[in-house]
Amino acid sequence: MATSAATDPPPSPDDPLFPAHRAPRCAGLEALDAEVIRCRACPRLVNWREQVAAEKRAAFRDWDYWGRPVPGFGPADAALAVVGIAPAAHGGNRTGRMFTGDPSGDFLVRGLHAVGLASQPTATGADDGLTLRGVRMAAPVRCAPPQNKPTPGERDTCRPWLAAELALLGPRLRAVVVLGAFGWQALLPVLRDAGWEVPRPRPKFGHGAQVVLAGGGDLAELRLFGCFHPSQRNVNTGRLTLPMLEEVFRDAAAAAGL
Repeated sequence: MATSAATDPPPSPDDPLFPAHRAPRCAGLEALDAEVIRCRACPRLVNWREQVAAEKRAAFRDWDYWGRPVPGFGPADAALAVVGIAPAAHGGNRTGRMFTGDPSGDFLVRGLHAVGLASQPTATGADDGLTLRGVRMAAPVRCAPPQNKPTPGERDTCRPWLAAELALLGPRLRAVVVLGAFGWQALLPVLRDAGWEVPRPRPKFGHGAQVVLAGGGDLAELRLFGCFHPSQRNVNTGRLTLPMLEEVFRDAAAAAGL
């Protein structure tokens, strides 16, 4: 006789179904973060993050790399979320904190600090004292991917973590800043499934794009802001400048009531 679904053992952390099984069962962000850290659902990402953590970069040879999935960072009552792509191999994968320890994170935190959303303009490590005011930083993919490029399959496997995080923030969430087209495309289905009304045709990503999503039930109206990703290429070529980043966050903070 076949074993019923009700009596099947729950998926282990290295099962592709682990995120979808565990994420919705988390009653708070602390529990969610603990489950994220356990995840081993994407073999390519697991192998890469652990290889990087073992080999290290010469500049960080004295560091003990985190080498695990990176949970979100910021207060549980955040009214503004920042959604990127994935942790950097020698950034979040090293420090264990989202958007920390690499040039992109440095640039991002400088922008947040300039508009009063971060306690300091630097983000060097998880124990550097940085706090965020009303902001929670997250990503659609929680492990550092090779060449900073997650696959669509990895994005979809990881999606339940972001969905659960936004659901837990949902009653207080008023605005989201999305860094780059990958994050924009990954986020819209999550918001739709969470109960916000995503316009059709689906809004296109662009720097400075603003979209209002109607809420429902206990979900308030949500304002979505597009921002070029603070990658070294975008910053070094001037495609994204600090004043441009500050303007987006200033508008988003106002929309979130911060």
